[in-house]
Amino acid sequence: MNQCQIILYTFEYKINQMSKHHLGEFEEIVMLTVAILADEAYGVTIIDEMESRLDRKVSMGSLQTVLRRLEKKGYLSSEFGEPTNMRGGKRKRYFRLTTFGKQVLTEVRDQRMQLWKAVPGFSISDNL
Repeated sequence: MNQCQIILYTFEYKINQMSKHHLGEFEEIVMLTVAILADEAYGVTIIDEMESRLDRKVSMGSLQTVLRRLEKKGYLSSEFGEPTNMRGGKRKRYFRLTTFGKQVLTEVRDQRMQLWKAVPGFSISDNL
């Protein structure tokens, strides 16, 4: 094995060790948005926050699918709020990151940073 192959192998090994949990882009964005909104994270506020920050449309159906999937994986938890007259007596379902979800987001962030640091001629600090 030459020096380049050894470096590549070491890098791939580190990435594989870190990638125990896989998140799709939309899943990651939803989790980050839930974290941003803290105690106010429910369907409509999550969509509004994502659309305003990312300038892209999000459908309620796609959001609900991902919220259920993330909750099933243990990354999010949810609970119902009180019924309100404005919503015709319906209750909002509030979401929050679990401790496990925070750990997964941290791992994903670290994994991405390793990739960014490996890009030749690209300085992360220049773009922050």
